[in-house]
Amino acid sequence: MAGLNKLVNSYEAALDGLEDNMTIMVGGFGLCGIPEGLIAQMVKMGTRGLTAISNNAGVDDFGLGLLLKSRQISTMIASYVGENATFEQQMLSGELNVILTPQGTLAEKIRAGGAGIPAFFTATGYGTPVAEDKETREIDGRHYVLEPALKADFALVRAWKADTMGNLVFRKTAANFNPMMATAGKITVVEAEHIVEPGELDPDHIHTPGIYVDRLIQGTFEKRIEQRTVKAATK
Repeated sequence: MAGLNKLVNSYEAALDGLEDNMTIMVGGFGLCGIPEGLIAQMVKMGTRGLTAISNNAGVDDFGLGLLLKSRQISTMIASYVGENATFEQQMLSGELNVILTPQGTLAEKIRAGGAGIPAFFTATGYGTPVAEDKETREIDGRHYVLEPALKADFALVRAWKADTMGNLVFRKTAANFNPMMATAGKITVVEAEHIVEPGELDPDHIHTPGIYVDRLIQGTFEKRIEQRTVKAATK
């Protein structure tokens, strides 16, 4: 990288420094907005013992499901995992350590990590297994759970548009988890659908400023649909 230009030309360069037993954040919601090429590169690298923080675990043959299939993830921190039979098998056998987290709490834990907030109180999960071994406190007559923030060694993000300085625009459902994860990684790597020159993005439309981004790569995406529902044809 030269100066403010964050662009790299290979997936090997994009994930340089990723090692066994690191913590990764992987953006997206379901199969929408996931960094497909970066996930494929991790499979190719064979990096193991990973702690993965993501809203969900993909499906058996796509997304983070590929890393689960190759047994590269040892701990999964997620909120929804119901579409992945491999995940279920590894969790029930004890092979995979799973920390299920309410979705809103997960989002706020990541946002807090990026904002330098070490922990926060939330009423969500009080009186349930979510609150076990965590500090609780009563405030104004209501009980709260202290939730620690989340950070990662690598944050892997998918953007709709980016300029070469790393300014990012997200589109529709892909704006879930990607923007906050971009702020919470020691190294933030972005896989973008479209990359333009500085000045081509409307400043008022930028969701994540380039100061958070370390590396940027042009991606190509399958954009698989997780659950396809179509209307029956009419005669």
